[in-house]
Amino acid sequence: MLTNDDESGLWKWGPLFILDSVQKWAYSANQSENPGFQKCHHFQLENAFVRHGLHLSYPLCQTGLLFELVSANSKIEWTDATWNPVRGCTKISPGCLHCYAETFAERFRGVSGHPFEQGFDLRLVPEKLGDPLRWSTPQRIFVNSMSDLFHPGVPDEYIVKVARVMKAANWHTYQILTKRAGRMQKLLKGKLKFAAEQPHIWWGVSVENRQHGLPRIDLLRDSPAQVRFLSIEPLLEHLGPIALRGIDWVIVGGESGPGARPMAADWVRDIRAQCHRAKVAFFFKQWGGVRKKEAGRELDDRTYDEFPERPQIPVPGLEFRRNTLERLELV
Repeated sequence: MLTNDDESGLWKWGPLFILDSVQKWAYSANQSENPGFQKCHHFQLENAFVRHGLHLSYPLCQTGLLFELVSANSKIEWTDATWNPVRGCTKISPGCLHCYAETFAERFRGVSGHPFEQGFDLRLVPEKLGDPLRWSTPQRIFVNSMSDLFHPGVPDEYIVKVARVMKAANWHTYQILTKRAGRMQKLLKGKLKFAAEQPHIWWGVSVENRQHGLPRIDLLRDSPAQVRFLSIEPLLEHLGPIALRGIDWVIVGGESGPGARPMAADWVRDIRAQCHRAKVAFFFKQWGGVRKKEAGRELDDRTYDEFPERPQIPVPGLEFRRNTLERLELV
């Protein structure tokens, strides 16, 4: 629980680094299965903000501030945190049909002050650019879990700003996932070449079927990246042989939620076998379905949580991170 001593230690650093400390308490509430504990914990956080002059016009959960806090502690199995300097997207292939991000965002359309007040409309969020520099604990960060960094509505210059933050906050590992593999390839060969060379920045493509997904793998393979990965989710059909040369990591998962399309176990086993033959790290995320928790994430009586190796880089001090935020003009 949030004590007075915790609050004093938190606010003496000023509002710039509030999120880095508060995320630990938000994580406790987010992971709890007890709604009463969640409500009490969130109430404490809201009161702490108010006591320090950060008055809220709505309860914490309604403003979306809680979303901002717990985004630093993701429930997505293959990452630790999410970072969304862009919000919103548009559908381009069958894998987008039951988009979880769109479903979540549209619930809050029209809610004044909420991060998704504009629903799932595409928009840049420059005030979020500096977040990784404020997070002192090294984490795997899924970049734009609620969007696609390479959407045509996101300017090249803004993508470069995102990449500069990733390069600067190099104690984290970044996971960038796109369905716009052609644009990513072009930028990695040009304006993002400096980021393509970084081993702590992982570049990936979504693969849902043969028609749309397999060509993205070819584009990724031809992109100059230190670490390349595939997110084969939702897996909608048997993919057949996959060219895994140059691929470092494969995630597989079934679709979840209302209307979820089924995934056959043999499709997953075939991908697992191909990964093992190619010595590619294999991560099985979930079976999915309408009740994904009941279906679980075991494949043949075991879980698969393999990752590529992550570079271990010391976290710089507070002053360095503050100076970097100023240098990148993010304060």
